[in-house]
Amino acid sequence: MAAASTLGAVYDAYAIRFPALAPLSGSLLLSRNQEFATREDALTDGDEIAFLPPVSGGTGGTLTREDIDPASENYVAITHNEIDAKRIQSRILRGEDGAVVEFHGVTRNNTRGRQTRYLDYECYEPLALKEMARLAREIAAEKPIGRIAIVHRLGRLLIGETSVVIAVTSPHRRIAFEAALEAIDRLKKTVPIWKKEYFADGEVWVEGDWDEALKATARAAAP
Repeated sequence: MAAASTLGAVYDAYAIRFPALAPLSGSLLLSRNQEFATREDALTDGDEIAFLPPVSGGTGGTLTREDIDPASENYVAITHNEIDAKRIQSRILRGEDGAVVEFHGVTRNNTRGRQTRYLDYECYEPLALKEMARLAREIAAEKPIGRIAIVHRLGRLLIGETSVVIAVTSPHRRIAFEAALEAIDRLKKTVPIWKKEYFADGEVWVEGDWDEALKATARAAAP
């Protein structure tokens, strides 16, 4: 790859080879070396590039990837195993905390009247984990909570199984509820995790929506 190559030039080359990419230029986001990037970013040999479509947004088992912030001890992970909520809580609960709030996202049996059989979750793992860690840091900096944990499951999930757990500890309950709600809302808009829904009469990748700030960057950079 020539040193003067840009991320946009690589995308345009692939859009010629795969015409279905061209209409998506305003909604796809680009990443370089596991960080969000723009079309103007220069590339060098060995760079890792990804084109990211809109996002939708496991008992004491081995976690696929995890990150523990050494300063705050916030905890994030992605896993192919069943999520152990008690284990998560034990990692973040402090003696001074008076509240632990947990949000569990679970697989439901229908979407807009269509019967759902199961879901498959996939993600761009390195960037997903980095974005989850960034999200946890931001929530902890914005709100007077104790610690926050975010764990998302990948792979096939049956009806009633948990896909994501967000746990927040805090001296007081109200702020813990607010932080958990803020975290799940932002996770769905900024973390590259994709969901495929299998129905009794077909299947479809669920199209979510990027955060407005990220979409604005994509629109500004689109040719």
